[in-house]
Amino acid sequence: MQEKKIYIKIEQNIEVCNKKIYLGDIAKIYSDDSKMVKDLNRTEFMSIDSTKNTKYMVSILKVIELISKKYPNCEISNVGENDFIISYVLPEKKGKKWEYIKVGLVSCVILIGSAFTIMTFNEEVSIQDLFGKIYELTLGDKKQGNRVLELSYSIGLPIGICVFFNHFSRRATHNDPTPLQVEMRIYEEEENRAMIKIASREGKTLDAH
Repeated sequence: MQEKKIYIKIEQNIEVCNKKIYLGDIAKIYSDDSKMVKDLNRTEFMSIDSTKNTKYMVSILKVIELISKKYPNCEISNVGENDFIISYVLPEKKGKKWEYIKVGLVSCVILIGSAFTIMTFNEEVSIQDLFGKIYELTLGDKKQGNRVLELSYSIGLPIGICVFFNHFSRRATHNDPTPLQVEMRIYEEEENRAMIKIASREGKTLDAH
């Protein structure tokens, strides 16, 4: 009898909210036998007894060990991460009102910080003197009051920021990540790798017995 094949794929970091974690919560499982896939998805992987947000570093061998015990005659292929993180997050009890307040506070901080950064940058390069020289070279007289350059600069700067970070483009919103999102994903991946390596060196990784 030809042995059945099971393919498993697990992401680098999986966030869960329930204390009982099943294989279906952390892994994508595929096989020609749909009944076996359903059974594996309902198989308990681990229980969490922590009362706070916790991260668990897990080896793929732990998953393979569990599957092999249930289906010893199956061939298991891993197409995802070799080591991954299970992030247990306590269920949110706070209402949406608090979330809106937090978003408002963060937005105010970002707005003030961005304004300060722009003003500091302008002061360092002395943009007013620069505009004055441009007027003098092109028109023959020094700048008097606000003119086209100042108006264009004031309008173009926010438009340029919006275009660069790509927040208002329908095409980019659905397909292309913004530069900020790219940097955040790179940082997230590096952070995950560091936690996995530290846990492995300290012998805290959940591994096969």
